Amino acid sequence: MSISSTKTTCPYCGVGCGVVVNMFDNGRVEVLGDPDHPSNYGRLCSKGSALGETVHLAERLLYPEIHGEQVSWEQAYSEIAKKFSGIIKQYGPDAVAFYVSGQMLTEDYYVANKLMKGFIGSANIDTNSRLCMSSVVAAYKRAFGEDVVPCNYDDLERAQLIVLAGSNTAWCHPVLYQRIVRSKELNPDLKIITIDPRRTQTSDVSDLHLPVRPGSDAILFNGLLVWLQAAGEMDLHFVETSTNGVQQALESAQQSSADINMVAQACGLSVDDVLQFYHWFARTERVVTVFSQGINMSSSGVDKINSIINCHLLTGRIGRKGMGPFSFTGQPNAMGGREVGGLANQLAAHMEIDNAVHREIVAEFWQTSTLASKAGFKAIDCFDEIEKKNIKAIWIMATNPVVSMPDANRVKAALENCEFVVVSDCVNNTDTVRLADVRLPATTWGERDGTVTNSERRISRQRPFLSAPGLAKHDWQIITELAQFMGYKAAFPYRSAAEIFDEYVRLTAYKKDPHRQLDLSGLSDMSLSEYNAMQPVQWPVTGRQADKLPMYSDGKFSTADGRARFIAITPQSPAATVSQQFPFILNTGRVRDHWHTMTRTGMSPRLSAHDIEPFVEIHPEDARRFELVDGKLAQISSETGAEIFVRIRLTERQQSGSLFVPMHWNLQFSAQARVGSLIQTVVDPISGQPEFKHAVANIKACDSSWYGFIISRQKPVLKYSRYWARSRGKGFWRYEIAGQETPENWATHARTLLNVEAGEEWAEFYDKADGHYRAARFVAGRLDSVIFIDSSILLPPRDWLISLFQKDSLSAKERAALLQGTPPADVEDVGKIICACFNVGEKTIRKAVMEGGAKDTQAVGELCQAGTNCGSCRPEITELVKQCVG
Repeated sequence: MSISSTKTTCPYCGVGCGVVVNMFDNGRVEVLGDPDHPSNYGRLCSKGSALGETVHLAERLLYPEIHGEQVSWEQAYSEIAKKFSGIIKQYGPDAVAFYVSGQMLTEDYYVANKLMKGFIGSANIDTNSRLCMSSVVAAYKRAFGEDVVPCNYDDLERAQLIVLAGSNTAWCHPVLYQRIVRSKELNPDLKIITIDPRRTQTSDVSDLHLPVRPGSDAILFNGLLVWLQAAGEMDLHFVETSTNGVQQALESAQQSSADINMVAQACGLSVDDVLQFYHWFARTERVVTVFSQGINMSSSGVDKINSIINCHLLTGRIGRKGMGPFSFTGQPNAMGGREVGGLANQLAAHMEIDNAVHREIVAEFWQTSTLASKAGFKAIDCFDEIEKKNIKAIWIMATNPVVSMPDANRVKAALENCEFVVVSDCVNNTDTVRLADVRLPATTWGERDGTVTNSERRISRQRPFLSAPGLAKHDWQIITELAQFMGYKAAFPYRSAAEIFDEYVRLTAYKKDPHRQLDLSGLSDMSLSEYNAMQPVQWPVTGRQADKLPMYSDGKFSTADGRARFIAITPQSPAATVSQQFPFILNTGRVRDHWHTMTRTGMSPRLSAHDIEPFVEIHPEDARRFELVDGKLAQISSETGAEIFVRIRLTERQQSGSLFVPMHWNLQFSAQARVGSLIQTVVDPISGQPEFKHAVANIKACDSSWYGFIISRQKPVLKYSRYWARSRGKGFWRYEIAGQETPENWATHARTLLNVEAGEEWAEFYDKADGHYRAARFVAGRLDSVIFIDSSILLPPRDWLISLFQKDSLSAKERAALLQGTPPADVEDVGKIICACFNVGEKTIRKAVMEGGAKDTQAVGELCQAGTNCGSCRPEITELVKQCVG
């Protein structure tokens, strides 16, 4: 069978892994890690490994629609141009807005930014990267004068100490986690410290875990700054020649963090642990401090990041290999968006909208007289202005704010009442797409053509290996053609992504300030073939190859005087405080195998097997106090007035007094579990980034009359289910369900729910008195559906039942055991899937330990492959090994 191979990049997190996609004649897509890509050297996480399962068209938006009716592109453009132009004429350009996404390519971002800021004349274009990375942008700019990540991934392998602050790297950036783990295996002297209120899977590899009190990070790093100075660890030459403001920063830090005891008490840590952290930092030359959303997503996120940077500046641990403050980016092209001005307070090429010289340069380059002269509304403010009806029209591109924004119900209501909503997306039924007046079908990964920039400033090509389905178009193409409809044809002549990239590259060098590091001039004037063949490259690029020295290796920064700035930090408490009504701190984040709102990962049976439903993690002591039972359901409410329903998970990894709920579930996959609806709209005053990591909430048991599950090849129409969560299997759907109202007769209701027709084979068991009901439907001898209902949560495991859906027919033994829900004695049940990459279950891993003699995670992998690819499951395997061997 012949194949074609394409080198491209993964569309998930900011690691920016290179992948090799093999397309077979029968349409099968195989995705492998690219061994030549310097970001991952062939490694892939579970999500990247399963990309081939996500390219089907079943839920794609395939043609333009106006109010749900299919139209031509010309009709759609005409409607949008007419509405936008009319609103601009009547109310001014600030009455329209774009809300874009870190999953767009750099070329898409550039054209959207140019249209809105350069020709519509408003800076009301912001991005969902505002929700995850804007505090980093502001902190780097305050310290260095420019949004520059000063580190490379290679620094993780050169470091002697890696501090992971607010980063569950094992699950959120698994390939980088594996590089760290490998570094520790090769260099036993490498020390790893994790700073996180939760004991995440990342903590299992650390030498020291600091379970800080939520929100106290700046106190901890202020204390480190004070301690380093007192211990004589200041790099006096570097501080005097390359920085400003050290004295003010030290004086401010003294106020909150004068001594170890003060720090330990404020952070909820032991004095010994704080001292150990400070001692290792002081005595280790090559230190990398990695930080991510646990630091960024705060009402004082910018200050927290600057408190980290201050410690690196004081000790001169920047500008050399194996050291520096390193932001791990959340989305695949959040960096590219930052470069081309995707945020409402930026211009392209790291220029500033509040800088008159920069505005003149960009206006001259774009040949426009209508360039926006002031910052636009940031994401939260934008939706507030929609609610106030000051913004009359919005175009949302490649993102799902009705799920991902804080106070998400309010965002939903604002869009429902907005005069004109346009959504361009690849999916036909997200929570946000449902609210659009005009829906535009966009291409997605596998079809797109352009570039992305990863967390280490590395630009890589994203190449197509599939044709655009239906009438779908590239985002840059849609924006370009709409701009032409609006009368800006001369400024938007683009026929390819390569032309856009070349224009952007030329802008980075046009009348460039010599202090600015972003410079891609070495990539200008590439031919189309050169662009198509472009290899991964880090900026700055002033020749055809990247400049090789570490960023700021000469001690000169991007500020006017070339000096980095210390920032005086006064730690701020989180905005929300616990009360009798809302006694818990609510934290949100990712699970291992899902991404954002699951529009892509939810298509993969493999990725849907690990976490099948929304849940809340709570400490066992808190669960006892609030009479919560592991495996039952809870109702969580917050100050926003919203409530969600999720499954209870008891774990000592969770800090007492805190709750954790994943961010992914939405109306496509659950009845009522959008955790964003519980988050108050509290933002960092500098960056505008919301405080997703610290809301307050209440939790109580959600008693149900019955619990159950359905496994079916069709989607049932649920009734009586107050709670439901759906996940995709291989050729079937799986539903976890529960309710308070009970059907009068389950036998009758189940047939209606599963659309059972007369004469079809139907086996059932019903004990009405005890509330037990089980049934199975067969179509042409093949298992089509099963439904299990009970008055308690004590239902049989689903894993063996799921395996039956892969068979064309069942044996007599299997049929006899079917309604018991347990396999015959001679049939192996692999248990809950632990390793998504190789589909290895919990029972298989336990067997490798108990019968195969595996004594550690590596030995388990040798016996059954579990944990040998991306490594995301290795912490869970380690825990299973400990349970088995004692």
